[in-house]
Amino acid sequence: MPSSDVLIVGGGLHGCSVALHLAMRGASVTLVEKDYPGRHASGVNAGGVRSLGRHLAEVPLSMASMELWHRIEDLVDDDCGFESHGQVKLAESEADLEKCRARAEELRQAGFDHEEVIGEDELRDLVPAAAPHVVGGLVSRGDGAALPFRTVQAFRNKAERLGAQFVEGVAVEKIRRHGRIFVAQLTDGREFMAPVLVNAAGAWAGRIAESFGEVVPLEVVAPMLMITERRPPFLRPVVGATSRTLSFKQFGNGTVLIGGGYLGRADPDTNRTILDYPKLGENARTVRDLFPVMQDARIVRAWAGIEARMADGIPVIGPSATEDGLFHSFGYSLHGFQLGPICGSIIAELVSTGRTNLPTAPFSIGRFANQAA
Repeated sequence: MPSSDVLIVGGGLHGCSVALHLAMRGASVTLVEKDYPGRHASGVNAGGVRSLGRHLAEVPLSMASMELWHRIEDLVDDDCGFESHGQVKLAESEADLEKCRARAEELRQAGFDHEEVIGEDELRDLVPAAAPHVVGGLVSRGDGAALPFRTVQAFRNKAERLGAQFVEGVAVEKIRRHGRIFVAQLTDGREFMAPVLVNAAGAWAGRIAESFGEVVPLEVVAPMLMITERRPPFLRPVVGATSRTLSFKQFGNGTVLIGGGYLGRADPDTNRTILDYPKLGENARTVRDLFPVMQDARIVRAWAGIEARMADGIPVIGPSATEDGLFHSFGYSLHGFQLGPICGSIIAELVSTGRTNLPTAPFSIGRFANQAA
């Protein structure tokens, strides 16, 4: 029975990041992915590298992760297509602008100043194609975007070069304890064992947690995206909206990615997603309203990924509350891509040393214990 120091279930960005950071610390690592790394949410999301608008508990992690993004090539030997042109949240009214001011003040009170309120003149400098009724916004200048699938593969490839083993195309059927060892039985009959187990199984992570007595309010969702034909260049930052659902960016080849969190339907048992076309239409109308230049744009493709969303909108990061040697990293709730580099480092720290300097208490799985009871 093959053995290693750590067994990771799930080959999305977070699982691959854990594998890399553990391998950098000299641990032997086996990662099992039922499809292929980046098959689901990690490889098909919008690629936003965003600190803008995060839950206050996530901000310290996001700031630390942004430092890694700005030197991502040093970490994984690939720039991951990362570009930093900022992210802007548009304000369409004075009421929206007041929300932006309140958010910036909330962050300032917490010791952060990366989100800045901008007026209409600066907004026009940053986003000249915005509709005439837009009056300002909120900007995080160090934010940007990367290519999701390329990023996952970069983390995977670097981890493999450092000795991590990837087992893909076969699912974990069940996990049991044999003394202090976790034994994972795969659907093809193989077994892998390790004294440490990392649950990074995304939309399927709740099942693993539940098998160890940790029931969590995890909803499986299918965030949808669209991409357009090529358009003349008109946008450099990634753009969102204060009072509407939107994530909007233009690639270097002219195509425009439209998303922001509209949901289709997900079936995690079959790996299938079903698009909700009325919601996609609403998403497209938001773009038309905010960017007149897009009124005649043609959508060429739409898709959805399968992802886990927690009831409180923030992930589960850290050790199990019931099982020694079990660590969780899941439930990133449609905004985990930017956190991938640092959360892999956090789990590796916790596995190796039992502690981390970053504040992870808000993400403890123990916060759901009373709900499960």
